[in-house]
Amino acid sequence: MKRINKYFYRSSIFILISVPMKLFPQSIKNKNNYTYQVREENGDLNHDGKMDKVTVKMDTVAETRPLRLQIFLSQPNGKLALAVSSDKIIEPQYPVEKGGKFNGYQIPYFFIEEGTLKMWSEIKSGNITCHFKYNKGNFELIYIDKLTNDATKGYMDENTIFTETKFDLITGIRTETDEKSGSAKVLKIRKKRVLIRPLPRIQDFKFSDKDLY
Repeated sequence: MKRINKYFYRSSIFILISVPMKLFPQSIKNKNNYTYQVREENGDLNHDGKMDKVTVKMDTVAETRPLRLQIFLSQPNGKLALAVSSDKIIEPQYPVEKGGKFNGYQIPYFFIEEGTLKMWSEIKSGNITCHFKYNKGNFELIYIDKLTNDATKGYMDENTIFTETKFDLITGIRTETDEKSGSAKVLKIRKKRVLIRPLPRIQDFKFSDKDLY
């Protein structure tokens, strides 16, 4: 997962996928306008050897530009059936809580690796990857991989300290490791046990829940 973290976190290219401002209406509230597809990922999520699909679509009519995650699972007849649909796991591009201003983050990326659905998101001073595993009809949060830094000047230098957090929700072991920028030497390791039961389900997961980990 360090491969994903380092690729996105240290990239100088900021990719913003949005829709021109001229499309903004003043008072249209239609819940069925998720027509602009932003993300798509394919892979086997329910371990049946067939391709499943994950999509993220944007509502191009609502002023806040909300986003909808949908997971489609393969069926015995070869077709895909909707298993999960969530409008709250991804923060709107122009949230009401921020006065309609851009939230400042890229739209999350989704990956399917070894049957696990991974959601990579930008957060304040870093990024976080949430791992969801299919289990008995649900996608449960099983692992968190987070990378943050303590830079306060708007840029990173040789004194910047990076903190990598690894949280295995199955065992409950949460480990934080501090390292200084440009050095492989570990400054400090903190470990504790935090047991969460039942495991959070992707359909109940809110974008603000990332702050809990």
